[in-house]
Amino acid sequence: MRIQVSGKQIDIGDALRTHVEDRLAEAVGKYFDRPVDAVVTFSKDRHEFVADASVHLTTGMLVQAKARAGEVYASFEGALERMEKQLRRYKRRLRDHHRFREEPILAMEAQSYILEGGQADEADYSEPDSLQPVIVAEMETKVPHLSVGEAVMQMELAGAHLLVFRNDAHGGVNVVYTRDDGNIGWIDPRNTQ
Repeated sequence: MRIQVSGKQIDIGDALRTHVEDRLAEAVGKYFDRPVDAVVTFSKDRHEFVADASVHLTTGMLVQAKARAGEVYASFEGALERMEKQLRRYKRRLRDHHRFREEPILAMEAQSYILEGGQADEADYSEPDSLQPVIVAEMETKVPHLSVGEAVMQMELAGAHLLVFRNDAHGGVNVVYTRDDGNIGWIDPRNTQ
């Protein structure tokens, strides 16, 4: 398993790097025996340390966890605890559905844009001169080919509120999202035709 440990404007010592590599390999190894890639990034936010961990599984799924604590080791342990819980759920779902994807999830390339939003304070917000949005950032992203169940699982594993995917059943673009009432919404434009 390849593990990249880095710090944003903080120095990561060899002791912390070794601790992260050992604990992460042990935790992921309990649930998945095939090699995976992992990235753990530490940063400082005011008086707290933030540990942001993501693990790419060979099935194509991405598991992400983040935790904050007053001590750098405690922040990592919090993120690792969350990640273990997600991995346990994912493994249980694979076992319960008797479905194991042998090959990685296919994904197509797509453009992703971040648009400039309005001000949070309505008094400071002014009406734009045109209705053309201002693009703040542009990047490449991947749109995976998943079943609806896998898409919901991926959304939960990544801690996202929304996931765009291509439906394995028919190849069309679909969206799953978390609703305000806590349920999951699913948008399938193909069903309206």
